[in-house]
Amino acid sequence: MGHDHDHLPAVIRHEKPLWWALALTATFLLVEIVGAFVTNSLALLSDAAHMATDTLALMIALVAVRLARRPPDARRTYGYARLEALGAMFNGGMLFVVAGYILWEAIARFRQPQEIASTGMLVIAFFGLLINLVSMRLLKAGSGESLNVKGAYLEVWADMLGSVAVIIGALLIRWTGWKIIDPILAVLIGLWVLPRTWTLMREAINVLLEGVPKGIVLDHVRQTVSGHPQVRDVHDLHVWALASSTPALSAHVVMVDGSDADALCRALGAQLHERHGIDHVTLQMEAAPCGDVCALEPGQAKGSHAGHPPGAHAHADAHGHHGHVHR
Repeated sequence: MGHDHDHLPAVIRHEKPLWWALALTATFLLVEIVGAFVTNSLALLSDAAHMATDTLALMIALVAVRLARRPPDARRTYGYARLEALGAMFNGGMLFVVAGYILWEAIARFRQPQEIASTGMLVIAFFGLLINLVSMRLLKAGSGESLNVKGAYLEVWADMLGSVAVIIGALLIRWTGWKIIDPILAVLIGLWVLPRTWTLMREAINVLLEGVPKGIVLDHVRQTVSGHPQVRDVHDLHVWALASSTPALSAHVVMVDGSDADALCRALGAQLHERHGIDHVTLQMEAAPCGDVCALEPGQAKGSHAGHPPGAHAHADAHGHHGHVHR
């Protein structure tokens, strides 16, 4: 008898805020693009470019959320949870391209400053700030649970700071007449965004490379498993993430003689859940160490491993069913 394992990420419940943020951002993007060319402001164009990436990031996030709803199938047994990491990578790449373009354009304006319509620049930036604040409020709840939503949130956050910078720049240009303030602000916005973009991409890369999830220390996990009185040894321990908020673990556990494999599997699953927040756990219980030949060798019968008789390995969940320990 088995039971269902749900690999779908928790980010699905954040779809409605993503739709609202997308509607607000896309509407204002059109206004800001027109305003950037009318006022001839590079800082405003920089802000409009970030607003464009915000819009695309939100669209990618929504597509990833909807595709992540698709259940596992015969080709993708874990479903589509990692689409959020791919979406975050794409958003990060866009931010790098946009920041590079703005920095390149700013160099030209340092050499030849241009006239800026500071009043129009100020008005447009002010409304952009309001839109960004509302969008940030909508996305904040999901930013701590999903790389995809976090990517969109970071883009809106960067754009909010860009709007603040443009407002300050417009006021300074109006009061002082210093046109060079415009490219300086554009450079500062670009330099502020790049480190945060790299942080986002690094987290996404870690998920795609099946690295240990953020906040989990592998040695501590090993101690939790090996510290149980009925565990003699643990090896082939792997901890990775199906998605940013879905850690998973697999390991070979060598039991003390006379141990109940099912009971030990349930106990270890409960400890891993309580101490490390790992709910998807697959444990192979072994009566003796399998050494370097844990994998089936050519010609070896299914259901047995080198050095172990068939049936020496057990997988059990918290309900006593054969399968995974999964909450």
